[in-house]
Amino acid sequence: MVKKVTSFDVARRAGVSQPTVSRALRNIPGTSPETREKVLRAAAELSYIPSDSGRSLSTRSTRRIAVVSEALTNPYYPQLVEPLRRRLAEHDLRTVVVADSEHRAVGLDVLADGSYDGVILTTTERRSALPRDLSERGIPHVLVNRVLDVAESPSCSVDNAGGTAAVAELLAGLGHHRVGAVQGPVMTSTGRERAEALRSGLRAHGIRLRRDMVRRTLFDHRAGQDAAHDLLDRPDRPTAIVCGNDVIALGVLSAARQRGIAVPNELTVIGFDDIPMASWPIIDLTTVRCDLALLAKTAVELLVSEMDRPEFPPAERRIAVSLMLRGTHAPAHV
Repeated sequence: MVKKVTSFDVARRAGVSQPTVSRALRNIPGTSPETREKVLRAAAELSYIPSDSGRSLSTRSTRRIAVVSEALTNPYYPQLVEPLRRRLAEHDLRTVVVADSEHRAVGLDVLADGSYDGVILTTTERRSALPRDLSERGIPHVLVNRVLDVAESPSCSVDNAGGTAAVAELLAGLGHHRVGAVQGPVMTSTGRERAEALRSGLRAHGIRLRRDMVRRTLFDHRAGQDAAHDLLDRPDRPTAIVCGNDVIALGVLSAARQRGIAVPNELTVIGFDDIPMASWPIIDLTTVRCDLALLAKTAVELLVSEMDRPEFPPAERRIAVSLMLRGTHAPAHV
């Protein structure tokens, strides 16, 4: 059995104490360049790999950040987690993805056990108590793509209202008056903000979004498909359907294809997020683009700032969005 090399072995090889090895490897001030060079040379000769667990015991820091996500089968989340991982790595922080299960959301018991130096929350509901619980335990955290009804935690989200207002203006310009909507869960800020902005945006152009033309569902392909079938069963079916996100929009497109309804000549479909597959030629979805790289960058900056200066009040940032005009919109079909 090969003996594991320890920091004490490095100390003996370099002719210094074990605490000196620890300080030198972490480049803490107070160690001379000559001593640090001896330690690094000894570590290299012994192929020594520092222990994160030992480092965390001595510094009370793990350099790990928990990114709470939905199941990665939803294509939005991998596209958000990866830029978060890259940005965290720039700060020498490791990403640990902690996913909600089908039956239970990630809770305080997982996030506050000392395994993480900070938490990024991407699935938080509007009235969740989890951010407050993290604050009470002094655990730095930031909400991404979500905000709370009462802004008591740092958050970074996109301009849901501005993006949806642009969708309403597009539909009005195309002459759509029978507008349907398949919206996300009302308990999420994304679902609520996009729904409210669509209603008010259409109203500003003299278009009424009727209650019986609205369906609420999960941010899910199958759910979007089922909701679309319900709307398209109507004798006065909508000429346009606005979706709470792109995954719902893919479900609406599937339902239209199953029914032989031509998109966009007979039905306009508009999404939100601009996930990569939205731009695939076979889909070519008109949608609202969110800059996830900028969203991730801003969120990590907020988290690092909170880790460095926890006494600062929580900040809220909004990222601008843009309307991507592709192939699923056209003038109203009467």
